[in-house]
Amino acid sequence: MTIGSIAVRYAKALLEYANETGAAERVYHEVLKLKETLMTVPELRTAVNNPLLETKKKANLLEEAIGGEITSEIKRFIQLVLKEKREGAILFMATSYIGLYRKQENISVGSLITATPATPEIVERIRKMVANETKGTAEFTTQVNPNILGGFIFQLGTYRLDASVAHQMQLVKKQFIEKNRRVV
Repeated sequence: MTIGSIAVRYAKALLEYANETGAAERVYHEVLKLKETLMTVPELRTAVNNPLLETKKKANLLEEAIGGEITSEIKRFIQLVLKEKREGAILFMATSYIGLYRKQENISVGSLITATPATPEIVERIRKMVANETKGTAEFTTQVNPNILGGFIFQLGTYRLDASVAHQMQLVKKQFIEKNRRVV
């Protein structure tokens, strides 16, 4: 069995269990935190995958990675993963759970890149527009990149709208070069 299919099975089981107990949203936020920590702290992944480290210590590390009070659903999930010696796939399980939950709740994910910080009003207006179009909710990150010079770049799933000044300048430059080639 491949790591992908194992991860999806565990993620589906966790989602079903969390739905039954009414904790799916809280588990979602905990799994987001776990994934973020696993991605940003490679030493945690190394420790969790260490066969010499005791299961109880691995469980404590994973629970601390989530932080604060965690749900009993996540505690049971971590115990099951460690008991079955599937800790090497926990990052994939977290990613699968996040995807399954987002699909279940019709959550669209995207990013907004601007040259200067976007005001909270603009961010909320975009969020509402996306929610109206998708008939769901929207989660997106905002980033500041002065290299785009002005305007914005918005990405939602596979849809990308590049309305940046830098992109517009590239288009004009490309047209200018093509016209010069035709003239010569």
